[in-house]
Amino acid sequence: MGFDQIIDRRGSNSTKWDLMEAATGVDAEDAIAMWVADMDFAAPDFLQEAVQGVLDKANYGYFTGEADMKQAVAWWMRERHGWAADTDAMFSTYGLGNGIGMCLQTYTDPGDEVIIFTPVYHEFTNKINKGNRVVKESPLVIRDGVYRMDLDALEASLSGRERVVLFCSPHNPAGRVWSREELQALAAFCTRHELLLISDEIHHDLIYPGQKHIPMAVAAPDVSDRLIMLTSASKTFNIAGSRLGTVTIPDEGLRARFAAIYRALDVSPNLLGVVLTQAAYSPRGAEWVDALMRYLDTNRQVFLDSVADIPGLSAMPMQSTYLAWVDFANTGMSMDEVTARVKQGARLAPSMGAEFGTGGAQCLRFNLAMPQARLTEAADRLRTAFSDLQ
Repeated sequence: MGFDQIIDRRGSNSTKWDLMEAATGVDAEDAIAMWVADMDFAAPDFLQEAVQGVLDKANYGYFTGEADMKQAVAWWMRERHGWAADTDAMFSTYGLGNGIGMCLQTYTDPGDEVIIFTPVYHEFTNKINKGNRVVKESPLVIRDGVYRMDLDALEASLSGRERVVLFCSPHNPAGRVWSREELQALAAFCTRHELLLISDEIHHDLIYPGQKHIPMAVAAPDVSDRLIMLTSASKTFNIAGSRLGTVTIPDEGLRARFAAIYRALDVSPNLLGVVLTQAAYSPRGAEWVDALMRYLDTNRQVFLDSVADIPGLSAMPMQSTYLAWVDFANTGMSMDEVTARVKQGARLAPSMGAEFGTGGAQCLRFNLAMPQARLTEAADRLRTAFSDLQ
């Protein structure tokens, strides 16, 4: 499968590596990029073969194949997640960021409030702000060592201007896999307060042993009249550059409203996005993902064991994703000192927790999707940077 192969991506137009210094301030020659949610593994053979098939045809003009791609999406969701997704309810967008933006433009007006559960993927806030909508934070609480939604506190804080819940499932940055009961409680909350529920499930395949991702459409089918599902092969197969996401809207009325905006903006998928997604959502893709998760499970243990060895540090249990959420609050250090040790001392470039909203200021997010030799080196560097705490 090639997961152990170390690839030098510097100079390859990789955001993760070529923008590392500009984005994180880490410029050491031997620095390890651990910020953008992008994997450092070679593309699998079945994706390379799919691209080669495009090259062999030597046709980069208008194309067909979106319908077959949607069938592959439906097959994957049914086989991997037990969700009978309707291809007639699917729209192909320029990635899920574009899908979120289009949903906000379609279903809300400037000044409307959009609920997010923080800390959460920073692009949620960015998309809401760019659309002149208002971020309504509902801080997650920690119980039994994991994040949980506090729907009672959220209910008490409602202003009446809320129109949408933008939900991250599984959760980024902490890798939380929400239970069926939690999903149903959120769905009931949205029904009670007449809120649209947009469920971003881009990390749905990156699930560790003992955990099970349940699509919101499966957990709470009775909320289909106000549900929008966002999925993509981009995180699972590291093909974000193909810029293709799937927005699935079960309700006919909601679907018609989205379709009007979709047509007005003349949105259509690109050739490589269609080809790569169809190749990914296949039996060979399923075999590769299973192998990937076994590999990432070892990375997870190596890194979390290292964090546990450092007094004052704690990591949220990783139930999904390849993103470790590490809390430095109990080190007694300011975050300026923590980041100096991590970035300048250890020469590691993680994401700053403050970017993820309320509850993230004392945390850093580390991307563990890399060959184990490099991951072990990163873990050793982190231990060394805080060795005086031993």
